[in-house]
Amino acid sequence: MIHAFSRIALVAALSLAAGPLMAQSESGQDKAADSDWVSQTTQTCASCHGKNGVAQTPNFPIIAGQYQDYLLHSLKAYRDGERENAVMAGQVQNMSNDQLEALARYYSRQTDTPLHTPYLDD
Repeated sequence: MIHAFSRIALVAALSLAAGPLMAQSESGQDKAADSDWVSQTTQTCASCHGKNGVAQTPNFPIIAGQYQDYLLHSLKAYRDGERENAVMAGQVQNMSNDQLEALARYYSRQTDTPLHTPYLDD
């Protein structure tokens, strides 16, 4: 009887410990920031920022060709609540730093853009 109770207690304890891990997995925090993830995620971004980050309306910024550091800083600020925009905050709230870095890298490398971002060594 005591042995059976110990098993039940162990299962209950493991279930409680696994809860936060399951929540993290469901939130997207541990998803890989690979090219498939970037492809899928940028489809959502395109609804405001346009295909490959070139917005078609002046209401949304062009992010294609923007500095990677600036994009990463902005994405983290939206996620962490330091920069306020309900739409952007909702989009990035469950993204990891690796995922935000992957998005910043993707958009900074877009070359078909009207945005001019000069570098110091130009």
